[in-house]
Formats: sequence, C-alpha cells, structure tokens
Amino acid sequence: MTDTARTGSGSGRPGEGGGFAVVEMFTSQGCNSCPPAEEVLSEIDRDARERGQPVYALGFHVDYWDHLGWADPYGDPAHTLRQEAYARAFGSGGLYTPQMVVNGTVEFVGSNDRAASSAIKSALGESAATSLALSVENVDGGDGRRLTVDYHAEHPPEQAVLNMALVQRGLENDVPRGENAGRRLRQDGVVRAFTSAKLDMGRGRVEITVPPDLDPRHASVVGYVQNRGDKSIVGAAAVDVSAALRT
Repeated sequence: MTDTARTGSGSGRPGEGGGFAVVEMFTSQGCNSCPPAEEVLSEIDRDARERGQPVYALGFHVDYWDHLGWADPYGDPAHTLRQEAYARAFGSGGLYTPQMVVNGTVEFVGSNDRAASSAIKSALGESAATSLALSVENVDGGDGRRLTVDYHAEHPPEQAVLNMALVQRGLENDVPRGENAGRRLRQDGVVRAFTSAKLDMGRGRVEITVPPDLDPRHASVVGYVQNRGDKSIVGAAAVDVSAALRT
C-alpha cells in the first residue's frame, strides 16, 4: 500500500538584485580546520532564514580524511567526486577542506567569512537566468521513505543538469578519534542525499531516498540548475519537507 502526502511549493525568491546564492562547502569531521568553517556556514544559513533571502547552504562531507582515525558519518565518496569536478573546472587540480564554492564559480577557504559575505552579496545582486519551482511528495511503499520532487524550470540552458540535495540542520555528534577528538560538532545544511540529472525538459520529477535517521522538522530540499561545462549555477529554489515526511 502506498501512502502519499504533498507539501506546498517552494520557489527561488530573488534577492534585491534578482539573484540567489548556492553556497556549497566541502568539509569533513576528520579535519581540524573545518569546525570554524562549519560555524560560518551555520551563520550563513541562519542569516538567510531570518532575512528571507534565497541563500542556500549545503555542506558536502567528503571521505578523504577518514584515514586520520575518524570516518565522517556524513561523508560520501560522491561528494569527493563532486569536489574533484570543481577542481577540474577551476583548473586547480587539488582538493582541500574547508572549501566553499558560491554559485559554482567562486571558490575560497570556507572559514573566510569576509570572502563568503562578499561572494554572496555579489551573487544576490545578479539576475537569475533560470527560475525554478519545486513541490515535494512523500511516497512510502513499505521499504523506506522516499521523496518525489516535482520541478518546473523556466528558460534552462541547453547544457544543464538539475541537482537535488536533501539537507538537514542542527546535527550534533561527538567525535572520539582523529584530529577533532574530544569535540562535539554541530552542523547545519548537511547534505544527507544528493542526485543530479540532465535537464532535458522544463518540467519533470526526481526521486530521493530519505535516510532513516533524518529529522524532517529540520530538513529541506534544495534544487539548483547548473551548466555542465563551466559549472555556473543559473537558478535555485528550496522547499521544506516536514509536512511531506510527517509520521
């Protein structure tokens, strides 16, 4: 038996200049330089929510520091591959944490709050080339929770992908080993599930598998349209999932 519940829609409400900012940070609980950057990302998320601005904070936890003694519980090899794709696009050839990337085009050390503020302000002042609207629906087929996300993108570029990230705020855990041994870390915007698909049509549906321990009260789906070539992000939107994932 299938149970479904639909939420309202979310859209990319533009900033004062008609823009938005997708803030992706590559981080790891195994890196002692990352907690200060996590604080910056949390502040970005809180500020955006208070101001009602279209700024979307996403923490991609990588896995290449796991060998230092602590396997990041949110780390994923796919996140490392995503960071590698950015390294190729930027021509840097190397990976580091914490790295922050704004709208796919500007990168800097994630703990640099001044660079983050400047990049976000600049992004909000630019016009979004693609508008995006989302709505989510929970489908429980008895084998775990899944979200289906309906999207409508207006004027997407020909060479584009649609990224969908399920993110969670307010996560905390103790780190017993590695460079952050003995610390309790709090993180916001943690990417718990992620998928990308070619954006061949302006309308469609994407399915996301929900982690069993996800707290829907502090979770949302962030969708963003990205050029496959230069990695520039041209449109974004977010929608909360608490109503869809009600228990």
